[in-house]
Amino acid sequence: MHEHRLPGIVRIAILFALIISLYVPGLMATTTKARKRRARTLAHPALVRTTAVAPRKTLPATRAALVKPAPAVLTGVVRGGPWTEPTFADSTEGDYVDGDDLDVRRAAVEALGRYNGSVVVVDPLSGRILSIVNQKLALGNGYQPCSTIKVSVALAALSEKVIAPDTKLRLGGARMDLTYALAHSNNYFFATLGQKLGFERISYYAHLFGYGEKAGLNIASEQPGRFPSAPPANGGVGMLSSFGEEIDQTPLQLAALISAVANGGTLYYLQYPRTPQEAATFVPRVKRRLDIQEAIQEIKPGMRGAVDFGTAHRARQEEPLAGKTGTCSENHAHLGWFGSFNDVGNRKLVVVVLLTGGRGVSGPVASEIAGDFYRHLDQTNYFASAVPLTPAALVSSQICCRQ
Repeated sequence: MHEHRLPGIVRIAILFALIISLYVPGLMATTTKARKRRARTLAHPALVRTTAVAPRKTLPATRAALVKPAPAVLTGVVRGGPWTEPTFADSTEGDYVDGDDLDVRRAAVEALGRYNGSVVVVDPLSGRILSIVNQKLALGNGYQPCSTIKVSVALAALSEKVIAPDTKLRLGGARMDLTYALAHSNNYFFATLGQKLGFERISYYAHLFGYGEKAGLNIASEQPGRFPSAPPANGGVGMLSSFGEEIDQTPLQLAALISAVANGGTLYYLQYPRTPQEAATFVPRVKRRLDIQEAIQEIKPGMRGAVDFGTAHRARQEEPLAGKTGTCSENHAHLGWFGSFNDVGNRKLVVVVLLTGGRGVSGPVASEIAGDFYRHLDQTNYFASAVPLTPAALVSSQICCRQ
């Protein structure tokens, strides 16, 4: 009986082998083709542009070019993570530039390239906004300040004598001073300062420096940002003083504070002329004078160190710059901040860069964009030229000389 079943089993095995020989090669060929199609799809520029460095464009010297230099690149969820903001976009769409300094505007647009973000440029001796790239973003509700909050915390700690410039804190077996901590954006150092200051004193100085209120004067659509009324639930005062937890900072607020650092302690109302006539008749308006002159001299080495050897080294160039980077994530979007000012020359500027997006967005990248901005203007001898004689120049020079 078993002798009769054996040939049947053999026949079945042979039949199965024939089927495999007929269909598996085709199946394998189909799988190989699918892999090739997938590889070609993943290599398509439109899909990988969010993770590549965008090329810079040289823009013609026309007003239209300063408004919309390139079509939007990508919208929607960013490939490579759960990021809900694109890394690249048309950041000039909808901007109104009739009152801008067009040389400044051109340099800002070229430096930002195709990144999704905003560049705000301010004259720190008058509070005049010279240009805003991506006005919708800059005037909106604001974003977590990340490590840029450390400027405010450092000024508060110095003003309250919680720390001296040469004080070294032992953290994790190492000792560091304020200059090193600012230059390298050390979170433990500033969390410790926050705990020493306490929430009430941090909140007092933050509001004194302009957090939680509009930085501008009669700027349409500007929002006031937000400062929490109590220590954050996530990490308390340590997270607030090192990452800016639960704070909404606008680019204008950071620009106003950095301007006060650059000019010696005057917090101006930021004003944004909307026509050439308004720009020609612009007159500064002081919001309040801050008693932080000594503290400014004590944080400058750390802010210059950030550019010379720290987190903002991509902005480094021949002329000295001072600044502070910030990198964090909020609402499924990476954030990259850099607030800066040039520390020498006839014409001082404050430049704030805010980037939003996915992979590749960070404070160091924002600092690189700011560095490119300064280099673009330097190539046109902008900083070597004399300040135009306007009502603003006359008033701001008097304010400068009294301080």
